[in-house]
Amino acid sequence: MPKTETQTQWQDRMALEVLEVTRSELYLHLRFLSLAIGGLTPTPSAQVRGMGTDGLRLLAEPERLIRVFPKNPVLLNREYLHQLLHCIFRHPFFIADHDRPLWSLACDIAVEWSIDRLDLPCVRRIAGWVRTETYRRLGEALPAMAAEPIYRRLEEAHLDEKQLLMLQKEFRADDHRFWPKPGDQSPQARQAADQWKNLSQQMQTELETRQKDPGQGGEALAIQVKAANRSRRTYRDFLRRFAVLREELKADPDSFDLGFYSYGLSLYGNLPLIEPLESRETIKIEEFVIVVDTSLSCSGELVKNFLRETYGILRQSESFFRRTNIRILQCDDRVRTDQKITDMDQLAAYMEAFQLVGGGGTDFRPAFRYVDELICAGEFHHLKGLLYFTDGLGRFPARRPAYDAAFLFLGSQYEDADLPPWAMKLVLDEREFVPKAGSAGSAPH
Repeated sequence: MPKTETQTQWQDRMALEVLEVTRSELYLHLRFLSLAIGGLTPTPSAQVRGMGTDGLRLLAEPERLIRVFPKNPVLLNREYLHQLLHCIFRHPFFIADHDRPLWSLACDIAVEWSIDRLDLPCVRRIAGWVRTETYRRLGEALPAMAAEPIYRRLEEAHLDEKQLLMLQKEFRADDHRFWPKPGDQSPQARQAADQWKNLSQQMQTELETRQKDPGQGGEALAIQVKAANRSRRTYRDFLRRFAVLREELKADPDSFDLGFYSYGLSLYGNLPLIEPLESRETIKIEEFVIVVDTSLSCSGELVKNFLRETYGILRQSESFFRRTNIRILQCDDRVRTDQKITDMDQLAAYMEAFQLVGGGGTDFRPAFRYVDELICAGEFHHLKGLLYFTDGLGRFPARRPAYDAAFLFLGSQYEDADLPPWAMKLVLDEREFVPKAGSAGSAPH
């Protein structure tokens, strides 16, 4: 005799069937989502409102699925795709220090815009005035409709409670309560983050290499995926690339074996068999060049904030050797000033008296020629690299220099800056260089 199902078991079984039909519909019309569709396990759950995800499971409310599917399957298709795009754009894993409700809204707007741009019958909905007007205003102000720039724009708008609720009502399509909490290092959270990092990169490659149909909005998804996969390293992280390995006079506790030490004392009374080494190898910053663009497009306050951040990083004892060799150049269409820094006291004094010099056009070549001359004059022995801080585009050297070179651009409009193959690029958020009250990165006064 077959086992009788409970009401809950029947609902869960029906819910899985509905989700399977929804998955098949999305796969049929969006083949480039095939890998991503397999990234979430359909899971009926009475704990979720509508649909939601934790990065590994697609959670769906069984009773609602059964009720909505016969009347509006397109709505479920859209909600399912909404979960997939959150994960493809890696929204659940980049909450960081963002205001959570505002970040959730920014993510929902980015995803809904991408779905609307697809303009496919299986996920199409009528766009009302609020949605259309929101897209228009954000589109006029932003170079890309990705979550991060949308979040910054919403932050600047200082929305009141009524405006925030109106936008949430219009764009909210799922339950974000199951997203990993900021700083969550659990195995489940790491597995989800790593999985979607790989899937997102694979999807970016496929979107860039396949022949897309412009009528299906594939280019909109490509923009979003590219924004999600852009390096999210901060300037602090990037600066560490210019560190070198060198032996330093300092006890190395890692080489110390307590067993041999204790055995020697017990055997001979006062003679340990081994002691820690008096020097150790460390990776720190020793020699590099900072070039500051002082053309008319670069504000003096922004440059000062950039130098404050650099000072805050370098003054940490684990970031630089006691004696270092840093050159700070100011350059527009020619080198205006050259300051040699050998310790943090000199850098602090330079910060105090800093004055922006220049105001011409942007040309990157003079700074590289000048650094090459310094190397020939013996001013550098192991130059690790050059950082060029700029907010504009200029003329690049024709040849690769003998050291690493990185261009630090401000603002997402430089995402696609056409750099030479040898140049590294980091697009920075201007807010990273806004000093915070009591920040350790500020120079002493």
